[in-house]
Amino acid sequence: MTWISAHLAPLMFGGMILFMLIGYPAAFSLAATGLFFGFVGIEFGLIRPDFLGNLTYQLFGIISNDLLLAIPFFTFMGAILERCGLAEDLLDSFGQLFGPVRGGLSYAVIFVGAVLGAITGTVAASVIAMGVISMTPMLKYGYSTRHTMGVIAASGTITQLIPPSLVLVVLADQMGRSVGDMYAGAIGPSIIQVALFCIWVFIVSIIWPEDVPALPKEARTLHGWALWKRCMKGMIPSLGLIFLVLGTIFMGLATPTEAGAMGVVGAIVLAWSYGSLTWPLLYQGMATTMRITSMVVYILIGARVFSLVFQGVGGKVWIEDLLTSLPGGQVGFLVFANAFIFVIAFFLDFFEIAFIIIPLLTPAAEKLGIDLIWFGVLICANIQTSFMHPPFGFALFYLRGIAPKSIKTSDIYWGAIPWIGTMVILVAIVIFWPASVTYWIDKPVLFDPSKVNIQIDIPDVPPPLDLTQPPVIK
Repeated sequence: MTWISAHLAPLMFGGMILFMLIGYPAAFSLAATGLFFGFVGIEFGLIRPDFLGNLTYQLFGIISNDLLLAIPFFTFMGAILERCGLAEDLLDSFGQLFGPVRGGLSYAVIFVGAVLGAITGTVAASVIAMGVISMTPMLKYGYSTRHTMGVIAASGTITQLIPPSLVLVVLADQMGRSVGDMYAGAIGPSIIQVALFCIWVFIVSIIWPEDVPALPKEARTLHGWALWKRCMKGMIPSLGLIFLVLGTIFMGLATPTEAGAMGVVGAIVLAWSYGSLTWPLLYQGMATTMRITSMVVYILIGARVFSLVFQGVGGKVWIEDLLTSLPGGQVGFLVFANAFIFVIAFFLDFFEIAFIIIPLLTPAAEKLGIDLIWFGVLICANIQTSFMHPPFGFALFYLRGIAPKSIKTSDIYWGAIPWIGTMVILVAIVIFWPASVTYWIDKPVLFDPSKVNIQIDIPDVPPPLDLTQPPVIK
């Protein structure tokens, strides 16, 4: 009993991992583990019974958090844009633009995925939209099945890193940092990730040119100014919506929640302009938003129950001591944290990682002097892989759901492997080149407050006060 009392925190952590491996829903696993070990902690005298009363304040903090309102707004915006016709216009125009070169459709899918990521913020919307509109033409024009599946999944998954990513919102909330700074810090890695994707397509076009053929001449129907006017037709409304969401945040005109609300209005107007705004579209968007938002809230409630009890039994101190005592200091901590998240992403989705694992890593990172904005963007780049990991990656599930039965599941899995490699390379780049994140958020120092010297002459003896004279007002 003495041993159990002294090691209740690691036992509680092990119990959580066991529940996750069994496959029981994360929200209920976390809450059940927290409550069970809470009662055990009371019996062993590690926590007082009234300590669990703090759960009331934890739950109230969740439902009163204005920042989390950005989640349903961005989700609804993505659900509307997924079906409004914008993605089809963008892919058709970019496909015509890059069509003459090998891998042209792959480049088009990557760039359209990046644009969609900048205006939707949700991976599901991007992967499904890109799969529906690009899978058939890519296979029709001779692209290999594995490459097609991989580039579609990767182009949708990059949405997780490109602002206004929902993951960045959640990470900012869990780390207690500004969403605007987290968005700004993710700009550099997002550009690098798109470049890495394009480099891989170029390598494939050199080594396996038969996997990524150029479009035949009869498929290239637009040329010259007609082609550029067609590109602008899709890009102008996209850039307008990007400015409406991200521009207002970076300029300090709106909070992420307010920007998300404006993005919803912009998406509805855009759907109306394309003639696709219908009641079934709105209903499907609202149903999707309710499902995702409910899932997030339940996971967050379970995570708060777990984390409260975990701290009560000394888990925070145990984790902090364990992580800060790793050999190598900051480097050792970063290697362990990223390797652990990469492995755990095989079993947990990004919301579960953000709500369960990040609160355990953040205190240790802060104690080691690691910038939390940089650390948050680094973790976001790593969590990308959770969508691509066979066999549980959600992007792969989405593709399996919309792909024809003739496409083997093994082709979807094998197609994702090289793109996961580019994401791992991005993690290494961010670790060894911190300026890729901090360049976008560092503010110039106009003056050093410590050098300001203000001198005030104070006489040793105050002058006598003459009450016989009227006061002089200057």
